[in-house]
Amino acid sequence: MSNPSIFEWPIRVYYEDTDAGGIVFYANYLKFFERARTEWLRACGIDQQRLAEADGIVFVVKRTSVDYSAPARLDDMIRVVSRIERLGRASVDFHQEAWRDGVLLASGEIRVASVDRASIRPAGIPAAVLDGLRRGPHATQPAGERIAPHGGREP
Repeated sequence: MSNPSIFEWPIRVYYEDTDAGGIVFYANYLKFFERARTEWLRACGIDQQRLAEADGIVFVVKRTSVDYSAPARLDDMIRVVSRIERLGRASVDFHQEAWRDGVLLASGEIRVASVDRASIRPAGIPAAVLDGLRRGPHATQPAGERIAPHGGREP
């Protein structure tokens, strides 16, 4: 992977992801983005369950904005491309895109906040987690064609 700050995760579109028109229901892109962020954290060596239990810290979505460009349908294989735009003391801004065969389907800006599990009040991201996010994902990503974050395919 040429840019360690970019993470890609494949997702298959299932029947449950589609609406009556047979296309992916718009809100499901937020679920796809969530799955990709969760896998990114895993690849960075961050265990969210352990973080919640040991440090009392959980991540919550504070803000999101999504633009839709093209539909995905049942059985499509899409790839979510994610990158950190800003890493703060208690929040992370992600830019995420869903692609199918070189076609941008949806793109979004998501702010994730670190909060105290008990009070749901803002809390600083632990230093070890910040270090993991700065290093980026180090686990091998799923095999398959890489998709450039702003269009086209990468070799």
